[in-house]
Amino acid sequence: MADLKTFRFVYGGTTLYFGPEATEKAKDHLVGKKRSLIVTGKRSAKDSGALDDVLKVLDELSIERKIYDKVRFNPTVEIVEEIVEELNSFGADSIIAIGGGSVIDSAKLAATAFAEGRKPEEYLRWIARASKHLFLVAVNLTHGTGTEVDRYAVATITRTKEKLGTAVAYPDVSIDNPKYMLTLSKSQTMFTSLDALYHSLESAVNPASNVMVRDLSRVATEKIREHLKSAIERPRDIETRYMLLYASMVAGIAIDMAGTSIIHGLEHGLSGVVPELEHGAGLAIIGPEFIKLLYSVRPTETWEVMRALDPSLRPSPDDYEKAGEALRRFQESVGFNLRLSDYGFNEQKIREAVEVSWPLYDSRRFPGLPEMSKEDVVSILRKLL
Repeated sequence: MADLKTFRFVYGGTTLYFGPEATEKAKDHLVGKKRSLIVTGKRSAKDSGALDDVLKVLDELSIERKIYDKVRFNPTVEIVEEIVEELNSFGADSIIAIGGGSVIDSAKLAATAFAEGRKPEEYLRWIARASKHLFLVAVNLTHGTGTEVDRYAVATITRTKEKLGTAVAYPDVSIDNPKYMLTLSKSQTMFTSLDALYHSLESAVNPASNVMVRDLSRVATEKIREHLKSAIERPRDIETRYMLLYASMVAGIAIDMAGTSIIHGLEHGLSGVVPELEHGAGLAIIGPEFIKLLYSVRPTETWEVMRALDPSLRPSPDDYEKAGEALRRFQESVGFNLRLSDYGFNEQKIREAVEVSWPLYDSRRFPGLPEMSKEDVVSILRKLL
């Protein structure tokens, strides 16, 4: 049996409690609060048991609460604006996000927009830079996004179909409790873990990477390789959930330090155009093809992480095809075999997604990317229909 102790960790602006006894640790940080808005999705907070645990803490501290449960995956600015309205009408002095990346990201944006009196879209377009936010507790329910320990938030601007990310706020307190992962479905287990895998791969290859980022990314990749199949086959195994959650958390630190790359940028275009596309699934569909491009231009950095998937890889651009196949084989080994057409994509929607995401293919943001035209990218994505 692995060491599954609960521990405390401080990073950025977040005090993180990680482990099976993590939830009760939030109590000390909520002393003195009067009204908390709880932000969730429709079911996961209840099904996981996290909502009951949080309500127990609030009852012990006599904190009034109101629940907003309308967040869905690939959240929009309209959802964030509704949360801001709820914060205002309730007179909240704190916000507790119970969910995965969509819920926590929406709460981050809302907590900041509420505190600064601005529109969420202003942060997504980098018109406004965040400087303060309402006190925020994040109770994480997936082992995928790492958003409980990073400063980023992502939401879609509906009218333009732009899915954008921005640096907005670290949660003040975050809870990573593996017992809440036990109710994740097979697809949620797979997609969220693959999201963490791509955080590892892309942060390592980003020009802002460093030796610490690559070490964190390699550890995360090793643990995902070792434990993901087991979690799918034995979903109630707390040890596998603990390790996948740890992998997701350290990968979240890696992207906070270095950012992601073009695979995330293109996926945001795809799921902005087709919101039904789960983020992790979108990454896994396009990732093996686009990791080849990254391996060809930054082979040493990519190899440092990808050797966890295939020890025979060399830090040479000549191995770019082999790297793509190694990633594809791993995904197939855990049961992933989806294509863009499974989500209703056709060539027209691919072109729309490339157009929306093209500004991310900017050498100023991702120096060193191979020279490609929009038609080149469309051609690659067409093969994935």
